[in-house]
Amino acid sequence: MKQVLLLLFSLPYYLFSQEITGTVRDKETNEIIPFTQLRIMGGMQAQSDENGAFLLKADALPVKCIVSAADYYTDTVLLDQPKINILLKPLVSVKELGPVVVAASRRQQSVEELTISLDIIKPELIANKGITDLEQAVDQVPGAYTMDGQVSIRGGSGFTYGAGSRVLVLWNEIPLLSADVGDAKWNAIPIENAQQIEVVKGASSVLYGSGALNGMISLIEREPTEKTSLNVQLQGGAYDNPRRSTLKWWSKTRQFYQGDLTFSKQFGRFGLTLGAYGYTNDGYRQGETEDRGRFNGTISYRPKNIKNFKASLGWNAQLQKTGNFIIWQSDTFAYQPFGGADTSQPGSSLTYNRGIRVSVDPTIKYLDKFGNKHQLRGRLYFVDNKNFTNLSQSSKSEVWYGDYQFQRGWNNNSWVLTTGVTAIANEVRSYLFGDHNSLNGALYLQGEKNWKKLNIVLGVRGEYFQQDGIRGDSDYYFGKDSTKKIPIRPILRSGIHYAVAKHTHLRASFGQGVRYPSVAERYTTTSVGGLVIFPNPQLKPETGWAAEIGLKQGVKIGKWKGFVDVAGFINHYDNMMEFTFGSYKPDSIPFNFFDPNSPGYYKKWLGFRAQNAESAEITGAEISISGEGKIGPISVLALMGYTYMNPISKNRDSTYRTTFSDTSTNMLKYRFKHLAKADIQLEYKGVSIGGSMRMNSYMQNIDAIFENGILGQQILPGLKTYRQEHDGVTIVFDARIGYTYQEKYKIAFIVNNIANAEYMTRPGDVQAPRNFIVQLSYKM
Repeated sequence: MKQVLLLLFSLPYYLFSQEITGTVRDKETNEIIPFTQLRIMGGMQAQSDENGAFLLKADALPVKCIVSAADYYTDTVLLDQPKINILLKPLVSVKELGPVVVAASRRQQSVEELTISLDIIKPELIANKGITDLEQAVDQVPGAYTMDGQVSIRGGSGFTYGAGSRVLVLWNEIPLLSADVGDAKWNAIPIENAQQIEVVKGASSVLYGSGALNGMISLIEREPTEKTSLNVQLQGGAYDNPRRSTLKWWSKTRQFYQGDLTFSKQFGRFGLTLGAYGYTNDGYRQGETEDRGRFNGTISYRPKNIKNFKASLGWNAQLQKTGNFIIWQSDTFAYQPFGGADTSQPGSSLTYNRGIRVSVDPTIKYLDKFGNKHQLRGRLYFVDNKNFTNLSQSSKSEVWYGDYQFQRGWNNNSWVLTTGVTAIANEVRSYLFGDHNSLNGALYLQGEKNWKKLNIVLGVRGEYFQQDGIRGDSDYYFGKDSTKKIPIRPILRSGIHYAVAKHTHLRASFGQGVRYPSVAERYTTTSVGGLVIFPNPQLKPETGWAAEIGLKQGVKIGKWKGFVDVAGFINHYDNMMEFTFGSYKPDSIPFNFFDPNSPGYYKKWLGFRAQNAESAEITGAEISISGEGKIGPISVLALMGYTYMNPISKNRDSTYRTTFSDTSTNMLKYRFKHLAKADIQLEYKGVSIGGSMRMNSYMQNIDAIFENGILGQQILPGLKTYRQEHDGVTIVFDARIGYTYQEKYKIAFIVNNIANAEYMTRPGDVQAPRNFIVQLSYKM
């Protein structure tokens, strides 16, 4: 009977009510907004579907409807016609505030509102320059410098072969450092599928943990939309002859080729992103060949019966074969390996390797009915390095990562709370390092208060770390009393931003960082080209802090929008690790200077070992300019900057200072005082021209042993003479020209190192001569 009465009372509503249909879209981009909440005041509630479409019923028109969606301002809309499109304004406005970034606070923000320095690498820059891996892309960022697989931001890192990274690399907000060496596998990161690359300068360990001591590089994958996206790029190139005839060892032109394809589309409740990539390089250094291929993507699903829920599974798999060139034969024959390219000879420093890198990333995102955001992220990262030349230097490692994050915003994000828990388990199986494991757990909390012009950020993280079941690396001591400690290391962050005027923004920040020793740094036992490496299980974590004050000024010329950024910074580091030369004979074995067969023979114990050798302070200033848009009829894309650094060693130990190649100065090893970068592209009616420049001053200090040798034996023959002859400023220019037809097809010609300059990044690593690239691309 009750059901019959309910039907009778409801029947007039269904018979005479007015249907209202439409879609909900982003006010700025016109992209659909799926699963939006709509509620007629005093009436029906509904949710838009995966295509942003909705259906409402009302007694009569007009009616008022409250519309809300994650990352958008809640709005009250007047529905006065049966078919209507609703436009919501995003909380972070690209048009009003500039580029949107994620890395700084693990949420969408305008780059203007940040309390820290951050640069953005656009996908267009990567495509325009014919860049083949992330390391090359980062080398174009103001204040950043790359050296044979290691990245330094504002002088925070030097060079130590085989050492872990002080710069954390993230893919979709998850760290991507290997378990054994603690380094980034730059050529395995799918930059072709990145929406943008964000480079954070300064310690960033509060939200992301160990490894972000010197900064962070974050890549966010492209999100699929209702519009099909397909990009194909093919390019081939060749190396020119170097200026010095003694460098040329080849008789046939050395060539390289690359091809990549990306696809993305939202199919209703399913989203799909795919990428494929292939690369081959003959190498301009003898034996340093490279062949690699990868396949990556993400599939996502939004179930109909669970509102505001999204599950996804991402993956990346790469197989590579490489020849690794470590030490030159001499400064005269710098493109040939020490000991020759015949790896069957025991003296050859060249090795051939096979590498497998596989990551699998399950993710769940959920917005509950109270507006709380929940994210559960996971990753299995597997790395297999097989050294064909010396199997005893092979290794396998796994990283098991999990992170739960809770985020809540109040009053259109005037208050934002971000908190979570992270767990990381590492497993290493290696002939080179031995078998090891580690466990890293953390709790983090960050609060943000946003007024109309003023933003304040405060954050704290508690880190626990153990390796092989041994605690102590994360111990925190209270004052100088070593008996009072806790096993959890606190890490702090604070920042403030103030909008002086509409497009003028002041900022100041302070952040702490930590980096735990990698397995490779603690346990490597090997020799390469006469270099002997000893283990050091007693190695301590590196710690540091970074402080900055900056001004960002928005600039608009016609339809071109950009920023001029000026910053002053100071970075301080303690227990910095470097491989230091010395005698590392155990005390239990007596010295012997005469008998080579004796266990204590002195030459057996001379070599390198990872040591907490350095305390450092780096002060400096930086100015950068970035922007994109049209000035008149010409499209302009620009990224440029200059960085001054004063990297000073605080270690006053006279014995340690003897390891400097220049003992008259306390300048840190493998650093510069001056760095400048610039890239600009102009486009008019499909025709584009562009150029880039990279400049650094002389690297004043390196390890003295590389210049002077050991007991009359040269490690890098001719290096001292080479450095004396190349003691000035290094400047490298690139140029390009292209034509785009119907906004889909493009052909480009690129010349890198157009002046054919000869230069080194780290000792014994002379870079590529001039090279030419022809590029074809298609975009849909």
